[in-house]
Amino acid sequence: MAVSRRTVLTTAAAVTAVQVPAAPGARAAAAVPAPAEVRRTLESAAEYAVEKVRAVAPRVTGFPVGTKFEKWVYSQNGDWVGGFWPGTLWLAHLYSGDTALRTAALDWARRLAPRQYDTTTHDLGFLFGPSWVTAWRLTGDPYWRAGALQAADTLIRRFHPRGRFLRAWGRPDEAANAGRVIIDTMMNLDLLAFASQESGDGRYLDIAVQHATTTQRHFPRPDGSTPHVFDFDPDTGAPVGPATVQGYSPASCWSRGQAWGIYGFTTMHRRTGDPAFLTTARRLADFAVHALGSDHVPVWDYRAPQQPYDVKDASAGAVMACGLWDLAAATGERAYRDVALRLLTALSRTCLTRASARADAVVARCTRNRPAEDGVEISLPYADYYLLEGLLRVLRPQDADRALDLSGHWPRSRRRTT
Repeated sequence: MAVSRRTVLTTAAAVTAVQVPAAPGARAAAAVPAPAEVRRTLESAAEYAVEKVRAVAPRVTGFPVGTKFEKWVYSQNGDWVGGFWPGTLWLAHLYSGDTALRTAALDWARRLAPRQYDTTTHDLGFLFGPSWVTAWRLTGDPYWRAGALQAADTLIRRFHPRGRFLRAWGRPDEAANAGRVIIDTMMNLDLLAFASQESGDGRYLDIAVQHATTTQRHFPRPDGSTPHVFDFDPDTGAPVGPATVQGYSPASCWSRGQAWGIYGFTTMHRRTGDPAFLTTARRLADFAVHALGSDHVPVWDYRAPQQPYDVKDASAGAVMACGLWDLAAATGERAYRDVALRLLTALSRTCLTRASARADAVVARCTRNRPAEDGVEISLPYADYYLLEGLLRVLRPQDADRALDLSGHWPRSRRRTT
């Protein structure tokens, strides 16, 4: 049965969608203050998160990648998640004003310097966005700008001109996985938008737009769900079909991937003004909103056989909350904002590590790779990062803008200091 956007959102959020013509007026939807009780819950969660990060930071010996028995397991080079630890330190600093957290954010970001030349990964946006791009925005030190631009140069080497996509895995000259695209890459495109803004070279943003357009054409199904993977012929770039690695099946909908898509397409709309990207973000959001259970903590895959009673992924909820808050600002639909608040409230009430004296992380109940039985219901560094980002978006929108540049356009000279 076909369900309209308005029906889905009204049913899930118990509010009526409000249409507002365009930004900046549309941003009024996200500017409406959160209810007092919700705000108190989110403030308590933010204070807990900052205190946890402040307490754990002095004993962190590498980049957190996940937990084992509630303690961080580390990567010394950062793996694909290295940007989230300095990013979390930055957000905790912005919320608290603690200069020690600022110093730690800079120190940890600096350790990622060798990765700006890493040709093995598409995740350079995840690595350098929360760390180096944020450092540039908050300090104005050209060192951070230069490194982020170099990372963007490395990222575009992955572009497949015939297929018009950025390959996900392997080196650019490796045959294996040469035609493999994953939904996660949508979140790495903002590094390219940043590079075009800062350098004046439109080549970076053009590649980002081509990749987003290809993803838009092949990933969303008629109901707005997405697969984790879509394969293309590595020689011709012709589409082959959907697949998965972290989802239940090629026909399922991995919840964190769906959240990456919501956030990523909304960001591409913000950077380009292209209404097609906004339409796609809304399609993906409407599916995910409708798929949420009553507890507002996503299951790891919306189409896994045991859902809605399967294991949870709180990290998907944190990413989705940020994307929906952004989408409310872009569309003027308050329903998206209300679901974002419900997600953040649910995470704050049911997914924090408050009950554990030994936990290193802020957020529990995350799942990294269920099919591989890798990291089921653990803590993950991006859950902490996106929870704090979501809390700042609601509680300290000006500080969130300082870190993320949430404006609907690109000012030509924007230099800020903490």
